[in-house]
This record gives sequence, structure tokens and C-alpha cells, in this order.
Amino acid sequence: MSQPPSLPVIDLSAPDHDALHRAARDVGFFQLVGHGVTPAEQARLLDTARGFFALPEAERHTVDNLNSPHFRGYTRIGNEQTQGRRDWRDQLDISNELPAHVPGPGEPPYWWLEGPNQWPDALPALREVALAWMDRLSGVAHRLLHELLAAIGGPADFYDDAFSGNPRNHLKLVRYPGRAPEGDDQGVGMHKDYGFLTLLLTDEVPGLQVESPDGAGFIDVPHLPGAFVVNLGELLEVATNGYLKATNHRVLSPPGARERFSAPFFYNPRLDARIAPLPFPAAAAAGGVTQDPGNPLFAEFGWNELKGWARAHPEVVRKHHPALTLTTVAGEPPSGRPVSGRQGQPS
Repeated sequence: MSQPPSLPVIDLSAPDHDALHRAARDVGFFQLVGHGVTPAEQARLLDTARGFFALPEAERHTVDNLNSPHFRGYTRIGNEQTQGRRDWRDQLDISNELPAHVPGPGEPPYWWLEGPNQWPDALPALREVALAWMDRLSGVAHRLLHELLAAIGGPADFYDDAFSGNPRNHLKLVRYPGRAPEGDDQGVGMHKDYGFLTLLLTDEVPGLQVESPDGAGFIDVPHLPGAFVVNLGELLEVATNGYLKATNHRVLSPPGARERFSAPFFYNPRLDARIAPLPFPAAAAAGGVTQDPGNPLFAEFGWNELKGWARAHPEVVRKHHPALTLTTVAGEPPSGRPVSGRQGQPS
């Protein structure tokens, strides 16, 4: 399969279901326009993100994610890991603003992911801007998911119940501060996202790369002003028994001391949502989910999410959740087994 020169472009205001079907099936990434989010709204979010990273280091560290058993807050440069290697970026992780859910007896530990955010006193506008952005993009992602499911011939509202209540929506504000001192170009290493859909807002600085459909290399993603870069997460692979695939991607650090800012929004269901197989015409011919012993996929979203967070933030695990180190990080949660087999049924 030849490598496409750039990602497909999908117009959400008048979606072409055939084009959306091909983009989701063949690439797993596309540029989304016609979504209704204005350039002013986008600029406000990125300007607020720049304002956070411009705070003195001491102010950013007041919301260090090591303070949070819920994996919320600021991650210092080099403190996150992908595939065991450090990522040369810093970031602020924000999710639904909820009371802490401390798992009770018999409850799975993924409930630790539900809880309050940390907000810096020095930038009071951040809370309002970030939470409003998550609400705004949740509406865009909800419509996009409906269009995508319909595009492959499934019921558009099939997963609405999984997103009812308190879905695990999540926003990262990310800064790539240039190359690591030793010249390592891993801004964030090759990975897949854990949930359903990711809508990424970036500035004009390049760096995002998507694995080509034939697996032979990477596609550079150009900046398309006003567009969101959309990719499918692991739960859509589970939902379609591998007919749609979560695609590997990475970010190369910008050269020299040039900074790059981005804001990925992750559209995810409730932590306890168990993703039933989607009925659609090509389901019988689907090839099954990716079988990777190092990255098992779970139909119960909370396990899939906690798996990723525990691996990416081992210091938070060691401080707050030491019992997880031999279970979730190894991909063997005590209640909840990986999806396997061609049928896509939880085994």
C-alpha cells in the first residue's frame, strides 16, 4: 500500500460517509473541518495554555501530578514515559471536575482516575477556559462518533449509554520545549490512545507523525489552520473487532529551542462502561483486535485507561498506588481480562 501524502480531510458540516469510512478504516487519522469551533475559541485555549507554561516553575509545581492520586495536574519535563523511555515535554492533565472516588471493597482500582483537578492560583482563568473547552469538544466528538458509526453501517447511537453519567473526558495542555540536551528527539514516543476518539488542536509547529497504513514508515501531519487532527482510540478497535484500528503515532521534538504547543481532547466513555461489539455489515469479516502481549486491550474502559496511566506515570503509582505495579502495569488486572479472538467478545 502506498503512503498517502497527507491525511484525509473530513467536513463535519456535510459529512461524506464514504470518505469518512475510508479514512477511519484505512488510516485511522484525519483532519476535521466544519466542526463549528471558531478560530477565536481555539486561540483562547492555546493562549491560556501558553499562559500556564509561562508561569514561574514554582507556580507550575504547586499543581504537580505527584500531589494527585487521580493522575491530575502538571507533569515536569521528562517525567512521563512512553514504552519505558522519557518523553521530552511537560503537560497539564485535566478531566471532569468530580469528587474523589476512592475505590471501596470489591471496586476496581480504576475508580482512582475519578476525582478533582488541580488548578494554579496564579492563573484563575484556566479552570473556566479548560472546562468550557471540554464541554464544547464533547459535543463535537458526540456528533462525529454518530457519523462514524453510521458511516460503517452501524447504529449511530449504539454507544450513547456508555457515555451517559460521568464520561471520562480528558484534556491535556502540552508544551514541547525543543530537543532534549542529549539530542533525543522523542517528544512523545510511539503509542495509541486508550479510548474512542481524540481531537487534537495544535499550533503551526510541526512534529506529529502517524504510522503509514502499510506500517513501513510515518506520515508527517501538516498544520491545517482551524482543523482538528482526529484519531481513533483502542476502544473503537475493540468495538469493531479490529475492523477499525487504533493507529500508532508519535511527536518529534521541534529542533533547537523552538517550542510547540498542543491540546489533545480525549472523548471517552464512563470508566465502568463495557464496550459491546458494534453490529455493522462488515463485522463478520473483521480480523480481530491487535494481539500484543505488551499492550492487551480491555473492553471495560477503566482497565484500558488505568493500564496506560500507570505505565506513563510510574512515580504517581509508586507514591499513591504501589499495589498496582504488579497488576495493571503488567497488563493483568485482577478482575477484567484482555479482549481476544476474532469475535470481539470479552473473553
